[in-house]
Amino acid sequence: MSPSAAQVTAFQADGGFPLTVVSTLVLGVVFAVLLLWGVWAMRTAYVGWADQRLTQRQYFAVIVRFLAIYLVLGFFLLS
Repeated sequence: MSPSAAQVTAFQADGGFPLTVVSTLVLGVVFAVLLLWGVWAMRTAYVGWADQRLTQRQYFAVIVRFLAIYLVLGFFLLS
């Protein structure tokens, strides 16, 4: 649901910046957190694989899951 013109004008008058800046900031934070979580998950999976607690197939499954989550979230949030 999009805000009305009056709501956008009121937000910009009170906040001093346009609503699109908030949208960009929120998207940036979401993707930054997702990337940090992905790096943590892949590193943890790598350590498990290196210690032979995970098979190579399980290690690649973690990577594929992260990439799938990233692509789906990117599709939904950026479209």
